[in-house]
Amino acid sequence: MPHPENVPQTQAYFSEADVIYFGGAAGGGKSDLLLGLAVTDHRKSILFRREYKQLREVMDRSFEILEGTPARYSQTLARWRDIPGNRVLEFGAVQYEKDKENFKGRPHDFIGFDEVADFTETQFRFLMAWNRTTTKGQRCRVVCAGNPPMTPEGRWVTRYWAPWIQRDHPNRAMPGELRWFATIAGKDTELENGDPFMLEGEKIFPKSRTFFPAFLSDNPYFQGTGYLAQLQSLPEPLRSQLLLGDFFLEEEEQVRQVIPTAHIRAAMARWSESDIRCNSAFTDVGLDPSRGGKDQTVLAPRTGTFFHRLVTYEGQEIKDGNDCAAVVTALLGEDFGGMLRVDIIGVGAGAFDVIAGSTDYQIVDVNFASASYATDRSGRLEMRNVRAEAYWRLREALDPETGDNISLPPDEELVEDLAAPLWTRTTSGILIESKDQLRKRLGRSPGRGDAVALSYLDISPGVLFR
Repeated sequence: MPHPENVPQTQAYFSEADVIYFGGAAGGGKSDLLLGLAVTDHRKSILFRREYKQLREVMDRSFEILEGTPARYSQTLARWRDIPGNRVLEFGAVQYEKDKENFKGRPHDFIGFDEVADFTETQFRFLMAWNRTTTKGQRCRVVCAGNPPMTPEGRWVTRYWAPWIQRDHPNRAMPGELRWFATIAGKDTELENGDPFMLEGEKIFPKSRTFFPAFLSDNPYFQGTGYLAQLQSLPEPLRSQLLLGDFFLEEEEQVRQVIPTAHIRAAMARWSESDIRCNSAFTDVGLDPSRGGKDQTVLAPRTGTFFHRLVTYEGQEIKDGNDCAAVVTALLGEDFGGMLRVDIIGVGAGAFDVIAGSTDYQIVDVNFASASYATDRSGRLEMRNVRAEAYWRLREALDPETGDNISLPPDEELVEDLAAPLWTRTTSGILIESKDQLRKRLGRSPGRGDAVALSYLDISPGVLFR
């Protein structure tokens, strides 16, 4: 049972939500909530950490909790059996994206994620799919614990629980308040209630979510231990993230992050629906085509330095280059007079051929892996390939002091995509992480960021060295 003095922990324990996030400051009793639910309220539980070595602390705590009970632990299986109440608790890790497949088809009525922001969104959603039971009367739920995201890869957490922890959400939720969601056309959609509804002949059952903030001051076990002083000594932003559980601070910038997060946020703060350019003709469009599966096709239209809202199509809508060309021409129309830049890797080549052969558009085929002869604005840093050129140009354009006063539409996935890429300096110039590298870290394609970078790339038709 939860500690009676830890009110948020108690509220989270008894919450009726299907998916709960108990998050915030370090030392708030988050791991104990996961273990407590597993050994008192569920039959078959599993607790996940991203890496197996990270499980050591929570495993050690499980021995303290179950000491003196008939429970038996198997080191080989990383599993407790014979927990009072005929309960089973196992531990799992998904260090690499492919590791999630190890748990496919293995049902658990309780799934706990410790430090949920360390997981990719695709890992989280995949593992959560097996939250089920055949035991009559047994409740199923998913509970997540963790500190605020400290890397761009973990920022999906603020989107998933946006009503509670996203600063500018139009319909903020109170801690513990239930909100209902369903996946419609591949996207999370918030609903008014949890009533089932019919959609294209299928009965949809919404799932509820909620969030409880965790604070060190709520946990009586750490009082007088010196842990508070330890957290107070941390540098910012870690101090506010771990001591105060502040989700509104940006995560610690990577030393080699191509585009500073603050610059992206500043560009989004400049954007407005009332801007006269909102209704102006597009001057440039970047197209990052879908490569099937869960990847999206993304179009980034802009008018000068003003980016319109991104236009996206789900992977299942775009099966080949013809499908891609069809949605592009439907959006842009016959009289589009701007510049269209297309990533030609994969289905993009087919889309480029169809569009170029059937329209009078000014269109450029862009291969991010091709060599570049560009430099930064100082003329001192060479770019190794077109990908580096595109992102470095965007970096310079977003600089609040020397940039181009760009306006970007508010879009949390776009923030993630633009903030994620890292750079290194090689003997042949600046090198930016590839799309495949970012896909491994983000757990999805960074298509929104690539489309924006394409749209702002200064390449015109007929550039021979491409």
